[in-house]
Amino acid sequence: MSDTLSMQAEELERALGGLPATIELDGGGTVELRLMTEADGDAIVAFARSLPEEDLLFLRVDITQQDVVNQWVERVADGATTSLLAVADGRVVGYATVERNPARWTRRVGEIRVNVGAEYRGHGLGRHLTTRIFSIAYGMGLKKLMAHMTPDQLGAQAAFKRLGFVPEAVLADYVEDRNGMPRDLLIFSYDVDGLNDRANRPLRF
Repeated sequence: MSDTLSMQAEELERALGGLPATIELDGGGTVELRLMTEADGDAIVAFARSLPEEDLLFLRVDITQQDVVNQWVERVADGATTSLLAVADGRVVGYATVERNPARWTRRVGEIRVNVGAEYRGHGLGRHLTTRIFSIAYGMGLKKLMAHMTPDQLGAQAAFKRLGFVPEAVLADYVEDRNGMPRDLLIFSYDVDGLNDRANRPLRF
C-alpha cells in the first residue's frame, strides 16, 4: 500500500510540477497547458460560446452560461475539481477536468471530462489533455475513473480507449441535448487497482 501511495504522490508531483507547460502540436504550433484559476471564468464562457452548435448539444452542463461557469470556478476553488486549460494566443482552446464527488461512498471515484475547440482537433491536443488529467487523477489517489459520452462522440471514445478505459454501460435515452432530444449515454471506466495493466506505469507527456 505504501508503495502505491508513494507512486501516486510522485505522479501527482510530476504532473502538477510540470505546469504550466508548452506543448508542440502535431503539424506545428504550440499551446500552453496550465491549471485553471478563479480568474478564468470569462475565458471559459468565451471558449464555450465559440464552439460549433453541434458540440453544444453534448455538453453535460451549459457552460455558455456565466452562472454555470461560476459554479465550476467555485468547485475549483474548494478543491472538488481540478481543471487544466489549453491556452493559445491568450484564449482558451480546450480544457480537461477531473471532478470528485464529496459523498463518502464515492469519494475515491473521479469523473474526467475533456473538450477541444474545433480548430485544434486532429493535432494531438486532446491526447495531451487526456493524458495529463489522467495522470493528475491517478496521483490524487482515486481508485476508479469515469468518463461519460454519447455514441456520437467517436473521437472521445477513441482517446479514452487508448488510455485503457473500457465501456461499462449504455443507458438508453438517458440524457437530453440542448434541443430537448433524448440521447444514449455511454459510461467508460478505468479501475486503477484492478482491471488495467497501466495502473503502475507512469504516463509520458
